[in-house]
Amino acid sequence: MIAAGADLKIYVATRPIDFRCGHDGLATKVQEMLRLDPFSGAAFVFRSKRADRIKILVWDRTGLVLVHKRLEGCKFVWPTIADGVMRMSPAMFAALFEGLDWRLVRPEEARRPQAAG
Repeated sequence: MIAAGADLKIYVATRPIDFRCGHDGLATKVQEMLRLDPFSGAAFVFRSKRADRIKILVWDRTGLVLVHKRLEGCKFVWPTIADGVMRMSPAMFAALFEGLDWRLVRPEEARRPQAAG
């Protein structure tokens, strides 16, 4: 199970991948394409060419977890296709996973208190 808490690091591969890849293939892509550690506990998000499917790979300290989601009748909003990786907040990831436009998710600006208590 992927618990998208505030401390979960989420990395998004900006280039589409071959969706025939499974656990091991995606772990290799994390190491070679993204230059990151697939066993770090972070979530790694990949998209298909048509942008209607995503795969998420996470090491949960007991094994690799692979989540595959296909949207019906629409596409995921995705960053510009380029080589590389981008970070995403857990709130943005939740919007992406629901098929929403994650770019509209912004943290609410909190005013700094003048004094404690």
